[in-house]
Amino acid sequence: MSIGKLEKVSLREIWKNEAKGFTQWLEENIEVLNESLDLSLASVETESGVGTFAVDLLAEDDNGNVVVIENQLEKTNHDHLGKVLTYLTGLEAKTAIWICSDPRPEHSKVITWLNEATPADISFYLIKVEGVRIEDSSPAPLFSIICAPSEEAKEAGQKKKEFAERHYKRMEFWEGLLVKSRKKTKLHANITPGKWGYIGASAGKPGLALNYIITKDRGDVELYIDCGKGSEEENKKIFDTLYSKKQEIEKDFGGSLDWDRLDGKRASRIKASFTGIGLYDEDKWDALQDKMIDAMIRLEKALKRYIKRLET
Repeated sequence: MSIGKLEKVSLREIWKNEAKGFTQWLEENIEVLNESLDLSLASVETESGVGTFAVDLLAEDDNGNVVVIENQLEKTNHDHLGKVLTYLTGLEAKTAIWICSDPRPEHSKVITWLNEATPADISFYLIKVEGVRIEDSSPAPLFSIICAPSEEAKEAGQKKKEFAERHYKRMEFWEGLLVKSRKKTKLHANITPGKWGYIGASAGKPGLALNYIITKDRGDVELYIDCGKGSEEENKKIFDTLYSKKQEIEKDFGGSLDWDRLDGKRASRIKASFTGIGLYDEDKWDALQDKMIDAMIRLEKALKRYIKRLET
């Protein structure tokens, strides 16, 4: 059996003009692109207007949704990226296909991000086209998918959105809590709101912190014990010393506490929790913040004299 060698051919040798050559060829041979992308594009037409711009090719998918195709037989640039977005939004298309000969890594990242960030019914493709032939055969286009939509990408994008939303909500929650807290105590007076699920201040000894914690379904105040790398034995010793005064501490606190020695882990904690209200219950934030601030003040006072006696 004789096996031929695949050779690359300059695209300009096949199509001297992008618009009159490649774009017209693709309009007449859209099935070649369909096979490469596993799509069923039809009703293809050229040069559809979007304001003062004209999209290279316009097509429809199986569901009759508009698909825009932008061709660029050269290295990708910002101008064509802008056109892709303009055509997609201007024509209310569901899919954008950007065909080029040399995709820049920066533009690949943008298309990947767009597939993650846009709604589930919006899709972006970045396709590389090359000219090839086998020995003396006629030249042919070879389409390679650089970026394409996927369920995994959309799910990843949704998770990123939810993650970002949590950040904003946490900062808003901490801003409100700290404004209230500064009117009642100096404990966290120098703390700034952050995007994480906790904020804290020193409890007066290295490795001991008084933290506020917010989750989706509860708020906590705690003494967190962690003197750093290799300190598990020391952390447990501090916890045990405080636990030996459990009855007195809880009496001064005015209620029971959760004593989490966290055996098998480096740190330990002593905390009070308020369940049933969390990060997404914005209409109940005021009540939760008031409870947490009150509990923090009582926790610090209940622990203060025992923390001062610790040997650290």
